[in-house]
Amino acid sequence: MKTRVCRLYGQNDLRIETDEVAEPGPGQVLVGIAAGGICGSDMHYLSQGGIGTIRVREPIILGHEASGRVIAVGDGVEGLGAGDKVAINPSRPCGTCVYCAEGLPMHCLNMRFNGSAIRLPHEQGLFRDRIVIEATQCLRLADDADLGAVACAEPLAVCLHAAKMAGDIRGKRVLVCGAGPIGILCAAAASEAGAAEVVVTDLHDAVLAVAKEMGATRVINVAKEANEMERYAEEKGYFHLAFECSAAAPAIKSAIAALRPRGVLVQVGVVGDTPMPINMLVAKEIRVQGTHRFHEEFSEAVEAITSGHIDVRPIITMHYSMEDAIEAFRTAADRTRSVKVHLKFESG
Repeated sequence: MKTRVCRLYGQNDLRIETDEVAEPGPGQVLVGIAAGGICGSDMHYLSQGGIGTIRVREPIILGHEASGRVIAVGDGVEGLGAGDKVAINPSRPCGTCVYCAEGLPMHCLNMRFNGSAIRLPHEQGLFRDRIVIEATQCLRLADDADLGAVACAEPLAVCLHAAKMAGDIRGKRVLVCGAGPIGILCAAAASEAGAAEVVVTDLHDAVLAVAKEMGATRVINVAKEANEMERYAEEKGYFHLAFECSAAAPAIKSAIAALRPRGVLVQVGVVGDTPMPINMLVAKEIRVQGTHRFHEEFSEAVEAITSGHIDVRPIITMHYSMEDAIEAFRTAADRTRSVKVHLKFESG
C-alpha cells in the first residue's frame, strides 16, 4: 500500500514523497490521517534545520499533532475497529525507566515522540496519509467528533499540564505572554479553570483577536501599548500567575515585573539560554515553575475538545492540502495572519 509523506531532508528542504506502508502487526493499527497541525518545532526543523542543539541528522517525516480514522487492526487489538475515528497521542514513554516508575512519564529516559529529531534514528512523524502505530497511541472518538478540532489535542494537553503545574487557578488574575497556539490555549485552559481575569499580550492584533475568542478578558498589543504593562507592575505587581509562552527576554522581564509578591511564573516557552531579572525574583519571592509535555492530560484534552468545554476551533486559522505543505509552513510562520495552520490528508 502506498502513502504520501511530508519529509524534511535538511534546512529548507521539504519534499512530498511516496512510501510503502506495511500491514499492522500485533498490537498495532493502520490509521488514515485526517488532519495535522503544524507546530513551532516543525517550523524550526524546516527553517533552521533543528531546534537549539537538536539537529536534523537524517531525513525525517514531520508532525506530531494529528487525528484520523482506523483502516485496519493487527492481532490482539481490542476496542478499535476499521472506521473508528481516533485521536493520536505522539508520546510513547517506555514505562520502565526510573522516572516512569516514579510516575513522571513525561521525563522518560527512553521517550519516543513522533516527529522528533532528538533520537537517532529519528522518530518519524505523522504528516502522511497512512501510518502504522501502536494501538495504545489511539484514543477512540465518537462518530460525530470533529477530527480537525481533535488534532489540537496535543498542544492543548501541553497547556493543561502547564495549568496543573501552576497550581490552583480559580479566582486568580492570570497573565499570558505570547498569543501563539500555546499561549492562546493556556488562556483557554486558565479561563476553563476559573481564573478571575486572563490578560494576553502579543505584538500582533490578529492573534490577539483570536485570544479574545478563546477566553482572554483583555488583550494588549505591547508594541503599541507598552505603558499598559508598566501599570500592571505598579505597587509590586498585579497578577497572581503568569504563563510565559514567548521565551523572549523582554516578555519574561515584563511578566516578572507584573507578578505580585509570591506570584508564580510558569515558563512554557523554550529557547536556549535567556537572561532573567534574578533580583526581582528574589525580592518578590516569585516561584519559577517549568513545565514539560504531558501524560494523562492528552485524554483530558480530547475530552475537553469533544465535550465542548474548550472550543479550539478559533485557533485553526488556515487549512492546506499536503501538496501545498511548503506554502502552509510559510503561512504558519506569519503571525500577522495565522495562529494554527492545519494540513489535510486523504482521510480528512
